[in-house]
Amino acid sequence: MISTIETGPAAAGAIAFRPHPAHAHRAILSLDLGTTTGWALRSHDGLITSGTVSFRPSRYDGGGMRYLRFRSWLDQIAEDTDGLTAIYFEEVRRHVGTDAAHLYGGFLATLSAWCESHAIAYQGVPVGTIKRHVAAKGNADKVAVMAAVRARGFSPADDNEADAIAILLWAIETDGGVR
Repeated sequence: MISTIETGPAAAGAIAFRPHPAHAHRAILSLDLGTTTGWALRSHDGLITSGTVSFRPSRYDGGGMRYLRFRSWLDQIAEDTDGLTAIYFEEVRRHVGTDAAHLYGGFLATLSAWCESHAIAYQGVPVGTIKRHVAAKGNADKVAVMAAVRARGFSPADDNEADAIAILLWAIETDGGVR
């Protein structure tokens, strides 16, 4: 395991990890892409924060506004963290509906173009890999993933945030799939 949970005076809702010295200064963002995007961030100092952000369009927005807001949000995260080293996201291969597939494709296209333009490494992580890592079962349901994330000391508000935390834990503990 690369990191250990460090309890103490961390910001409300944040858990501090003491990174392995070789990985101490790497800011990593993980995303569960969607209209309500779950995110988890390990900053340069090892502090992990997480949450969700909504890209639901208003009734006056054009079709591309959610993606422009997503790109602006990524810009803000990169600025707030003083630079990201890598972004990991849930790689979904099967969607329940056509609309969900189209939305995911739009977020993925926006993310990959943004990462390319900012020279930030990005990697998709298959759903089964994430679930197997955090809940020890590749087809674990949302409740099991949330329970597994809570057992690790986090308090996700919903399944989107829990998935983002699970992706971040996978990225940290496997060094992005290298181990």
